[in-house]
Amino acid sequence: MIDHAQLLRPLVKASFEIEPESAASAVARALALAMTEPMGPVHLDLSPATAAAVSPTLNVISPPKLLKPSVTMTDPAVHTLAERIGRAQRPLFIAGLDAVRDHAGPALQHLVEKIGAPVITTYKVKGIIPENHPLSLGAAGLSPLADRILLNLVRDSDLVLSIGYDPIEMRLGWLDFVGDPAKLVEIFDTAPDHGMHHAGTRIQAAPCSFLQALADIHAGPKTWTAGQPAAVKNELARLFASNGSWGPHAIIEALNAVAGQEAIVTVDSGAHRILLSQKWVAPRAMSLLQSAGFCTMNAALPLAIGAKVADPSRPVFAVMGDGGLEMGIGELATLRDLNLPITIVLFQDRSLALIALKQASAGLKPAGVTLGETDFAAVARGFGGYGFNVENCDDFRNELEAAREREGFTLIACKFDASAYDGAF
Repeated sequence: MIDHAQLLRPLVKASFEIEPESAASAVARALALAMTEPMGPVHLDLSPATAAAVSPTLNVISPPKLLKPSVTMTDPAVHTLAERIGRAQRPLFIAGLDAVRDHAGPALQHLVEKIGAPVITTYKVKGIIPENHPLSLGAAGLSPLADRILLNLVRDSDLVLSIGYDPIEMRLGWLDFVGDPAKLVEIFDTAPDHGMHHAGTRIQAAPCSFLQALADIHAGPKTWTAGQPAAVKNELARLFASNGSWGPHAIIEALNAVAGQEAIVTVDSGAHRILLSQKWVAPRAMSLLQSAGFCTMNAALPLAIGAKVADPSRPVFAVMGDGGLEMGIGELATLRDLNLPITIVLFQDRSLALIALKQASAGLKPAGVTLGETDFAAVARGFGGYGFNVENCDDFRNELEAAREREGFTLIACKFDASAYDGAF
């Protein structure tokens, strides 16, 4: 018997094994905990008898009202940190999801522009400042190629400020990513308990108001005078530039050019997600939606459905792999029944490419990673949508443009060989 509660505890806020006599109170407690800052998943493990039991009316426990006092320029903590920033020559910011949820993007951009300090984000926070900004170094935590460059910059820095950063958004290479805890300052509005890295200073405050106060008080000189952040940004662009007229790099670049500033793009797990997260130039926060540490397959389609239902005015694109779509292809019926004009960009390489790459890196022979060639365009038409197969950028761009004018959903199957991912990230 598998102890699911024990297995999931590292990934969720809490995990409960529920007995019949306490089911109602446990569910109420779980709901309240899930909605308490920082919000996150709670796992409930119910036995068949408990699940089938008739429960009394559930008295939902409302989470406590959270009041966040504004931080002002007079706060001693603001002055202390402002003085540290003033002494630093190479400060660096790492922004996480809580910074986006606190709408801290404008305050962060104002501050880093005054200082001249670069910003690295987690992959869920792409666009907290526009990624075409010279101080935005994009997202970290998915690509080993990018992480090697970014972690070197972190090690060269003399002050690292993590803003609303939760390390569950990163991967193993970012555990204890700062060698000297004294140079790491955490700004987070709840007490951290992750134990995944160690900060010399922790400031428990709402990120937005604290950053605003810092920007108002800081009047020090510009930093990074040798231009290292710009060199890093250029090197990342070179590493992930398109390496041919067709393939995953070219597909992402074409989609980025056509999608527009107001688009929402969703992506599920796989090799395409790593490359997209690295190459995608996000114009604003929450314009690229994806799974967190759970690495959920087929996440892009339900994410796209939810995003389109929530805001029908925005164009929505779901970027998927063929393996992921086959795991949840029935959701095409949801697109049809809701008549949602979502565009699915399918990376069809006939492979579970990321798993294949991991097998190869471990010295293993490929096993169970090759997929048959499904005619997804025909499947889309069978579900009442529009479906097309493309194998070059001109056809791909034409179908993206045509999809804008359609009422129903469009699936564009982009066919290429999985070897296009070799050395890509």
